[in-house]
Amino acid sequence: MNRNVVRIENDELIVTVTVEGGHIAEIIEKKSGVNPLWTPPWPSIEPSTYSAERYPEYGNDSESKLLAGILGHNLCLDIFGPPSEAEYAAGITVHGESSVAPYEIEATGSRMIARAHLPMAQLNFEREIELTGNGVVEIRETVRNLTAMDRPLAWTQHVTLGPPFLEAGITTLNVNAPQSMVFPGDFGDAQPYQPGALFDWPFAPNKDGSTTDLRIQSTAERSAGVTCHVVDPASEHGSFEAFHPPTRVLFGYTWKRLDFPWISLWEENRSRTFAPWNGNAVTRGVEFGVSPFAEGRRAIVERGSLLGVPTYRWLGARESSTVHYNAFVRVL
Repeated sequence: MNRNVVRIENDELIVTVTVEGGHIAEIIEKKSGVNPLWTPPWPSIEPSTYSAERYPEYGNDSESKLLAGILGHNLCLDIFGPPSEAEYAAGITVHGESSVAPYEIEATGSRMIARAHLPMAQLNFEREIELTGNGVVEIRETVRNLTAMDRPLAWTQHVTLGPPFLEAGITTLNVNAPQSMVFPGDFGDAQPYQPGALFDWPFAPNKDGSTTDLRIQSTAERSAGVTCHVVDPASEHGSFEAFHPPTRVLFGYTWKRLDFPWISLWEENRSRTFAPWNGNAVTRGVEFGVSPFAEGRRAIVERGSLLGVPTYRWLGARESSTVHYNAFVRVL
C-alpha cells in the first residue's frame, strides 16, 4: 500500500488507518491473513495530491478526490452522498471532508487516536480505536460542532467489503434490519431491483417480478443497486455479519440502534464503466448511520423521515456527540 498509514496490532488482528482520509483500510485476521475490507482495483494515492489535470484516470467530478484515496471503511461526515453544485463549487466532495481530510494520529501498542479538523464543515472529529481481544475492535467517535447554530447532520460508517473475502455466490450477509426499501432511483440495466419497492429482509423485489436473496453475494456478470434497512426497533443494537465459507472468516460490526438506526446496502459489481471504475470493481457496501440513502444534504433534510425513522440527526450549537461501536473478525 503506497500510502502514509498508521498500524496497531495484537496477537489476533492488524488494523491499518490512512493518515489522509482516516480510512480504516485493513482489519486483518492474522491466522487466516484475510482482510475483509475493500481495496479498489486502481492505485491508491493521497487525496491531497489529486488534481484532474495530474490524475485524469480518477475522473473529474465531486467523487474523484475521494475515489483516488478510498480504502475499506471510510467516514461520511457531515454529508452522506453527493454535495450540491454550490457545495462542490465551494470545495466539498462526495461524503464530505472527513473522507479526504488530514488526520493527526497517535498510536501506542493496540490503541490509536485519530483527530481531524474539518474547516469547511466547522467540525472537529476524534476516533479512538482499541484492540481488546477475542477478535474485537472497539471504536469511539466524537463530533463537535464549532458553530453557534444547531445543524442537521449526516453521519454514516461506509464499510465496504471486497475480494477475495467477497466472493460471488459464496459470501453471505445477514443484518438485523427487517423493514427494507429499494432506492427510488434506477441504476439502469445492471440493477435487478424494482425502484422504490418496500420489502422485508432478505428478499428484494425485482423488476421482472422475481426476488433477489440479499444474503448471497450476486453471481450476475454485472449488477448494481442500493437498498435501505431499518434496524430492528425491538433490538438495542444494530449489527451485520458477513461470512466467507472457504476461509471460515466471520466479519461484522455492532452498534447502538439509537446512534445509527439505518443500514444502506450498496452493490457495485462491474457495472460502472467510467474512470476509475472501468468495469473492474466488485464491492458491497454495508453502510450504517443516521440516513437511509447516500443522497446528499438537501435530500435527507427535505425527506425528514422514511418508514417512520428520521433521515438525519441534529447536533446542537457548540455541542459534541459521541458514539461507540465494535468491529469483529474471527475464524470459526
